[in-house]
Amino acid sequence: MTDEFAYAPGQIVTVFRSRLRPDAAPDFQAVAAEMLETARAMPGFVDYKVYVAEDGERVSVIVFETAEQQRAWREHPRHRAAQQAGRERFYSDYSMQISVCTAAWRFPDA
Repeated sequence: MTDEFAYAPGQIVTVFRSRLRPDAAPDFQAVAAEMLETARAMPGFVDYKVYVAEDGERVSVIVFETAEQQRAWREHPRHRAAQQAGRERFYSDYSMQISVCTAAWRFPDA
């Protein structure tokens, strides 16, 4: 993992916005922890953060070094099973945006 906020141009940034079903929490936490452990072991993994808004919306930001590495994560068999579980059991709704970082800077300058 890189230093906090130290992303770089060319990296792939996935923004996953979601809402959990009211009864999803116990099962969800175990699957989410397993997926984070799996993602961190993937080549090209850079960072993962999750934020929860007051209204319950969750925003996860996942960063990989390249599009190929992000696709490998998307297609990973354990991740595919978790995606299916998300649709069937965990999420009431979600959306995803995948972008290439075109510029990056930080304050204070490192």
